[in-house]
This record gives sequence, structure tokens and C-alpha cells, in this order.
Amino acid sequence: MNINENYLNLEQSYLFSTVAKKVNDFAKNNPGKKIIRLGIGDVTLPLCKAVIEAMHKAVDEMGVQETFRGYGPEQGYDFLRDAVKGYYKTHNVELEEDEIFISDGAKSDVGNILDLFSKDNTVLVPDPVYPVYVDTNIMAGRKVIFADANAENGFLPMPDDKVKADIIYICSPNNPTGAVYNKEQLKKWVDYALKINAIILFDAAYECFISDETLPKSIYEIENAKKCAIEFCSLSKTAGFTGTRCGYTIVPKELDKLNKFWLRRQTTKFNGVPYIVQRGAEAVFSKQGQNEIRENINYYKENAKLISQTLKECDIWHVGGEHSPYIWLKCPDNMTSWEFFDYLLENIQVVGTPGSGFGKNGEGFFRLTSFGSKENTKEAMERFRKLFK
Repeated sequence: MNINENYLNLEQSYLFSTVAKKVNDFAKNNPGKKIIRLGIGDVTLPLCKAVIEAMHKAVDEMGVQETFRGYGPEQGYDFLRDAVKGYYKTHNVELEEDEIFISDGAKSDVGNILDLFSKDNTVLVPDPVYPVYVDTNIMAGRKVIFADANAENGFLPMPDDKVKADIIYICSPNNPTGAVYNKEQLKKWVDYALKINAIILFDAAYECFISDETLPKSIYEIENAKKCAIEFCSLSKTAGFTGTRCGYTIVPKELDKLNKFWLRRQTTKFNGVPYIVQRGAEAVFSKQGQNEIRENINYYKENAKLISQTLKECDIWHVGGEHSPYIWLKCPDNMTSWEFFDYLLENIQVVGTPGSGFGKNGEGFFRLTSFGSKENTKEAMERFRKLFK
């Protein structure tokens, strides 16, 4: 028996586990001090009324012989795939139902999609980046190279003709920086991928936060993108499904074998998302559901606006927050990311995420999220003002 020793090449601890341990240790040693968490991107508002009503109805159906459901289709029920198809039409994107695969969240599929690709592929990811892109490829033993995202390019790296990659990760709006590609920039990435025969893995988990209609919510708004891109999206941030678990992956038929391979992979290794959850997800795309989740998204966007305004008052450089729940700031006084983490925790008991956990270009930067309650966000920003003004 031989183990997969690629796991030895991973960072010893997942970023958010380290954050949690530091916070828990501080809480034990400082009982009574209120800690405000603006770190991990988990939502705080409950599921909207339309979703709850749909799930209650589905639960009742599961208790009646005539409407009980057992195993469902691994790629998702037709009613939900049809709802996703209709949602994409609002972006002027036409999809076929069998290009849509329902999943238990984008994180799972971003890792699982790698089953379709040879281990000798070279992977290009932006730096800083969501750790899962890097870690899942290290686990498989692939070579990972990085595209520099920095303050000079607005944390939106562009393709370099001198770089050859087989798999390209793009996240827009970006986690952790909140930066968003426009159509012209994404067109350059699509043209580059087609030129070098690469595949783009496009993470659109935060598309619902884009408020500028000129900015693309899907890579398929770009001409010829279906020839080179797979898109992932999640209802976690769109509709608060972080604990309910549902998302979808689009594998266009124009990718030929990849569409067939992904269907084969899912029917072999995945039993599908529960019927009750899929009925709740279907309600997200209803008129009532869209209205209700828009209220929730606006709530988080108001929090982001408050954070951004406070950082401006404190003369702290930052980006993001406008089309994203994330605010990416430069650590004051040349502190490292972890020094700033400790400084905030010790002095004002506010928790964020050290930028160095997202890659070497994240060193000296820090991520705050707008997913807290309005009350906690206001209190955290009052503490910021007292500390930095």
C-alpha cells in the first residue's frame, strides 16, 4: 500500500482552521470580551420565505406514498435545471438542460472537476487566490504556476503569451480581493485559452453581487467561451445556502468529451442533491425568491459600503466591496498579514482573514467580509475608528 504523498506538499493547516484556533484560544483567555467575526465568508441572514415554503412543501411530499422520492437523477431534477436555464437567459446566455449539473456547492465541483484532467497538466491560478484551487491540484500532483494579481493591475491579472498553461482558474468577482473583470478583459482570457488549447474553470460564486449591468455575470456572455470554459456557481452566497448546500456547474456541449465525462463522473461518484433542497433551490429563481434574496444581498452590500467608508475615514487603502462581499485592505504601518490579524484581535476583538493565506501576493493585505449582522458590522467599524483615527 502506497499513500498519496502529494498531501505532504500541502500547507500543514487550512487557512480558516488556523484563524479559528487563534480566535478560540483568545476567547478562552479573555472571557467576557465580545469578538466580532468579519473573517470567514459565511452568511448570517436566514433562508428567504419562498425557499422555506418550498422546502416545507417538499418535506410533506416525502411523507406521502404517492409523492415520496427516492434516488433522484445525479445531474439534478429537470425542474431545477430548467429554473437555472431560465436564470441564465436573464444574462442573455442560452443553455441546454443537459449542460447544467446540480451539485452540493461550487467548492465540491471545483475540486471534483479535476477528475476529468490528466495529472501532467499545468495549472495557472491568480495569486492571491481561494486556497481550494491550489490545494486540490497539489493533492493530485499537478504543477501549479501563478498569475500575479497586485495593486498595480487592480488585482486582475491578464494573460501572458509567454506562459503556457492547460487549466486556468478565474474567479470574478474575485475571492479574496473583490475585483471584477469586465467583458473586454474576459475576452482576452477566452482568446488566450482558445489559442493555447486550455480550459478555463470559471468560478462565478459571487455573481449576484454585481450591480453594474455592463459587467459580465457569466463567462458565457463572452463570444466563444463555450468552446473553452466550464462555469461553477453556488447558492451559498446568492441565497444563504451555506448550510443547505446547493450549486450548479455548467459544462457546455461544445466541450464535447468533457460534457460526457462529467456526466459519467457524476453518475458514478455522486448520488445527487436531496429533493427537498432542490425544491428550495428552485424557489430561489422564482419571482418571489429573486425579490427576497435581492433584499438580503442589498443588506450585505450596505455592510460593505459601511466598511469601505470607515476605511476611507481611517485612510486605509482598500479595494472591493462594490460588486463583492469582500473588502481587501492594505495592512497599516507595514504590518504583515498575521501581525495585523493579531493586532485587531488583541486591541479591538475584530476578526478578519490574513491575506498571506491566499498566496504570497496577499502578504501585507487583509480581507474583511460584509456577511456579519448590521449591528456587529457597525460596532466593528466604530472600534476601527477609535483605533486608527
